[in-house]
Formats: sequence, C-alpha cells, structure tokens
Amino acid sequence: MRRHTSAALAAALLTAGLTPLALSAPASAAVAKHYDDFNGDGYRDMAYSHAYSGVSGPGGWKGGAVNVVYGKAGGLDTSRTQVVHQDSAGVPGTGEEDDMFGESVSSADLNKDGYADLIVGNPMESVGSTQYRGSVTIVWGSRSGLSGGTNVTPKSGAGGYFGRDLATGDFNGDGSPDLAAIGGEEAWLYRGGFTKSGTTGSVSKIDKTGQGWYSSGLAAGKVNGDGKTDLVVLGTQFIDNKPVPRIWFLKGTSGGLTSGASKTYISDPWTAAIGDFNKDGYGDIAVGLPDNNGGKGIVSVWRGTSSGPSGSMTYNQASSGVSGSPEADDNFGYAVSAGDTNGDGYADLVVGVPNEDVNGMEDQGGVHVFRGGSGGLTGARSSWIPQSVQGAAASLESFGYALRLRDVTGDGKADLGVGAVSGGLLLRGSAGGPTATGLTELPEMGGAFSD
Repeated sequence: MRRHTSAALAAALLTAGLTPLALSAPASAAVAKHYDDFNGDGYRDMAYSHAYSGVSGPGGWKGGAVNVVYGKAGGLDTSRTQVVHQDSAGVPGTGEEDDMFGESVSSADLNKDGYADLIVGNPMESVGSTQYRGSVTIVWGSRSGLSGGTNVTPKSGAGGYFGRDLATGDFNGDGSPDLAAIGGEEAWLYRGGFTKSGTTGSVSKIDKTGQGWYSSGLAAGKVNGDGKTDLVVLGTQFIDNKPVPRIWFLKGTSGGLTSGASKTYISDPWTAAIGDFNKDGYGDIAVGLPDNNGGKGIVSVWRGTSSGPSGSMTYNQASSGVSGSPEADDNFGYAVSAGDTNGDGYADLVVGVPNEDVNGMEDQGGVHVFRGGSGGLTGARSSWIPQSVQGAAASLESFGYALRLRDVTGDGKADLGVGAVSGGLLLRGSAGGPTATGLTELPEMGGAFSD
C-alpha cells in the first residue's frame, strides 16, 4: 500500500551492527509457509522502516534502513534484531544521504527455497547520472536470517522513483510469488520465479493504455474468491484534461492480471487494505482517503463479489457508534490494515487518525478498530485505541501513522503494529480485539511496516 512517512519521526540511538541470530531448523525446498518468516523457523518476523531512515545511522550507514525483529514461540523476540541497509554485506548499492532505502517494504519467498525474502524500495536512489531513478532490492532469506541481496532491474519506462510502492502475491496461481512495483508513475508486474543472479519471469506494464492513467500505490489480496491474488492500483486518471483520483481493480488470472472495475473519489486515495469483513468468501477493499473534506478523512469500503468489487460503504468519525468527531486535518484513514484481531473468522479493519487532537494535545493521534461481522463493518462494533497506551499522553505523537495487522503470536488472532513518532508498539490480538496487556515495544520503529 502507498505510505506517507512522518517528517517529525524521532531518531534514537542504535547499537551498531547486527544482533547474532540463533540458527533454525532447515526449511523445505518449497514456498515458505509464512511470507514473512525470513529464517524458516516457522515463526513470523516483522520488518519496518528504521528510525534513521533518510539520515545517517549510528552504525555509519546512510540513506535509510529496514529493521527486522525475528519471531519466536508466542511472539516477537526483541533481543533478536537485524538492520538491513545498502552498506550491509552483500546488499547492492551504497547508502547516500538523500536515499530512502525502506520507504516501501514487502516480503515473499520469491525464489521458493523455504525462506521468505525481504523486498525493499528506495525511490530516491540515484544511478549514475540519473537522479532519483530508484531501486528495488531483494534481500534473501536463509537459515541464519536475511543475507545478501539482488537488485530488480527496472524496465524501460520504470526509471523514476522506481520502488515507490511494492506488493507481492501469486497473481497467476502458478505457485510462484510475483512482485508488483511502482516506477515512472506506472505499475509493473514481475512474475516469478526469481533467482539470486537477477533473473525473473516475464515483466509487463500495468496501464490503462492511452487513458491518462498514473499509478501511485498498490494493495494485494484476494477479492473474488478464486484463490488467486488480485491487485488494486491507486492513482490518478486524466479525464477531460482534469486529474481524477481513482483506484483500479485487476483480477488475478492464469495469464496474469486482467483489468477490472475502477472507482472514483473526490480526494486522493493514500492507502488500501483487503479483508473479508462479512465472511462471505470475498475480499473487501478498504481505501483510506485522509484528505477528504478538508482533511477530516474517510474510509471507503468497496465490497467484494465473485465478479470483483461492487457497491461501497463509507466510514468516518461521524458514523454512528464511532468515537470522536470529524475535524479538519485529523486525517482519518491515513493508514489502514485488515486482519482478524479476535479470532471470530471475520476480518477487522484498523484505521489510523494520526493528527487527531485529544484533550488539547495537538496531533496526539489514535486508532479506530472496526470489527467485522454479519453485514460487514459497522460503527456499533468499533472501538478506540488512544496514544496513551504507550505511556503518558503527549502531543505531536502522530499515533497511528502506520498500521499492520498480522498474527505474529500464532494464536489465531491478528496482532496490531502501530507507528508513532516516539516509537512503535505491538498490541496482541485477543477475544476482545487488540489489547495493551502484554504489549511489545518495537525497537527503532521509524516508518512503514512491511505489507
């Protein structure tokens, strides 16, 4: 999904180098069970932009980094972390001050060796005399964790902030993960398999040819229930010479991606997530539009059907049952993520409101949780997670600027990662939804979570 990192993210000191990793049992020569299990030990790991992204890190590296926290039985092991950057051994390129390595992050077992791989976008990378051509780097998983890397070669026309956003999935259902990337204001599909020598399957441009389409963001998930991953492209289309904010659904098929319906908005779609909120077997597309109505923000949910998305609902802080009230520049919908937080089989939706003022504290922020159920999402099943769960309430925290729902504890309930200026948190899923009981502080959190 498209992300906008906060300019006010605080930096904290980091012990230089990489924490030694315990060796895991060998993985089988098949696609990893979890697309974010980088060392093949059966536990999900978490990756996110490092707090020093875009500036010099304390270990001497420059231009951004990704922090990885490895999993263990029952959750994350914050004593086992790894910092990946362009000055890491075997990772191509050289870190430079104006790089943004880690601006976008995704993962999948691209070479099907049983270990998930980390895919990192650096849209500000300059190559030779070409400024901001951008780069996408695959950092390979292994028994001992992430090690070495290979750059994805941009096609002609993809140069220009290549790696602005990333998404992975098996779009043609052949068992090999594929990669979608934004570059040159276009979306590109790289089909698997991938190799460490740099080869990939066929590469194609995803475009509304001759229709004035410009891509800015991506979201992947299963919408129409056929088992193949579908793709949603966020962007702008020029209609009658006027820019129109839109999203575009593309159906996964055995031949790749097939163009489907588009949906128009009155403000830019910043982010999207896919989840089956009414448990009908079809994924619904939740779109964050934080600039809507003077920055009050809304979330639009485009409902999934067997033929693709059709019909929609809109949610904001004026929806019945939703706490708070819509105010200019709250930016409701700045971040969204989908997952089953309470284990009832319905996907839930979390919505970040990072610029919410609370009790006179400017931009304190917070997170709304909309629980799925019969009929889909409703404000009556929503709850509010305040910034104060991380300690004393404070201004300018932008709590909820980044969100990620994934079951890292292995209990069948999605756990909630939340980004804030002073650091990130992981709230465990529970029968009542995300809970602050037993929360985990995410070390050196400073930007986007991996999709």
